[in-house]
Amino acid sequence: MESVAKGAMEGGNHAALWHGRFEEGPDAQAVEFETSIYVDQRMAQDDITGSKAHVAMLGASGIIPQNEADQIIQALEGISQDLESGALTIDYSAEDIHSFIEGVLTDRIGEAGKKVHTGRSRNDQIALDERLYLRHAIPTLQSKIKTLISVLVDIADGHKESLLSGYTHLQRAQPVTLAHHLCAWCWMLQRDYQRLEDALSRIQLSPLGAGALAGSSLPLNREMVAKTLGFAGVTPNSLDTVADRDYCIEFTAAFSLLMTHLSRFCEEVIIWSTEEFKFIDLSEKWSTGSSIMPQKKNPDFAELIRGRTGRVYGNLIALLTMVKGLPLSYNRDMQEDKESLFDAYDTVSSCLEVFTQMIGTARWNTDRMAASCTGGHANATDVAEYLVRKGMPFRTAHGVAAKAVRMCIDRACNIEDLSLEDLQSCSNLIEADIFSLITPQACVTARNLTGGPAPEAVTVQIQSLREWYSGQ
Repeated sequence: MESVAKGAMEGGNHAALWHGRFEEGPDAQAVEFETSIYVDQRMAQDDITGSKAHVAMLGASGIIPQNEADQIIQALEGISQDLESGALTIDYSAEDIHSFIEGVLTDRIGEAGKKVHTGRSRNDQIALDERLYLRHAIPTLQSKIKTLISVLVDIADGHKESLLSGYTHLQRAQPVTLAHHLCAWCWMLQRDYQRLEDALSRIQLSPLGAGALAGSSLPLNREMVAKTLGFAGVTPNSLDTVADRDYCIEFTAAFSLLMTHLSRFCEEVIIWSTEEFKFIDLSEKWSTGSSIMPQKKNPDFAELIRGRTGRVYGNLIALLTMVKGLPLSYNRDMQEDKESLFDAYDTVSSCLEVFTQMIGTARWNTDRMAASCTGGHANATDVAEYLVRKGMPFRTAHGVAAKAVRMCIDRACNIEDLSLEDLQSCSNLIEADIFSLITPQACVTARNLTGGPAPEAVTVQIQSLREWYSGQ
């Protein structure tokens, strides 16, 4: 490998942007170790967009001649088009994407190209590129979250009456419905969407003009650049601007929580797909087999999403560790931000797509789910609430219901199998109407409060979710 100081670009030889201080280029191994272009190449178009706005300001402010500013902008547009079409390919001997684009620009228009970096440092340049990239990448991710929510809502809409046992401690707790359960995941995903939206609001200030750390003595018009690029304003402190990687951490933290939700959902899919549960039957297109056991149908994609959650967590820890001991302002450690941020983004993006396809093509065993509501005394709370409606204090009612459960355990039966006399031996407030109120369906229907599992309450949730994602 050639040194960065002698890296080839479009057939020419160009020094690194910092070469003037050095008499010789770095060792080839040093170059390989410190280059970032393999990671930051995805920001090529964002780098060009930022450079065009910067140069337009330089021309309008009289810092460089207007005709040269126009020439640079035209050449940058040509580079953008050539990268898009494939006529120009990335030269990986360049130190980073900024060096590559500036080198190509100088190749094409000569000395004027060297003015593109006037009043700018790679420190504020990369801070700008990352923000520009995230501004279009995050909405793409949010769109995938909305798609998943819409798929879950459609499934829920068809299962408002499909009984399913709710669980605590992975033990049967109280009857709900599949629709209610799926809506629970939708609200989690909505919060993930909103966290990303909230994080986007904090990168709506342009960092360009902060320079290496102290701005510039040139009459830069930072506000003009910010307006051109669609920012709400400019960052207020140049030291903070180039030292800040909070946004990388914040987005990756949001990715981590999103992956937590997907992982938990996958855990349920994995459990529900077992022979012991058989609540869900995953499509063969989203299952795998065994190399030795012919009968196997494995939920490998759910397991992979669950496994890749740790990878995103690792990226978050890497970012937090990267900055925890850094003095102001810029330090080269911060080059490591992009690999963690981009890998976390890519992982979350692919997991969302796969999960959406996997859950959207699954079939639900409603009979098996309904059977889970029978046994386990999941209607015991309803016995207690029946007595509360008769005027009994809840703690006393809880004890009465527990006594009925103990009776069932001793007799190996369910509460609804007990006779009226058996139940009245626990409390003389119990009457024959209790049997119609403790069926799984009755238990669900009775919980018609906001956020509850009754079909009417879930219908409200479904409508609310649809209105939300349709309005985004």
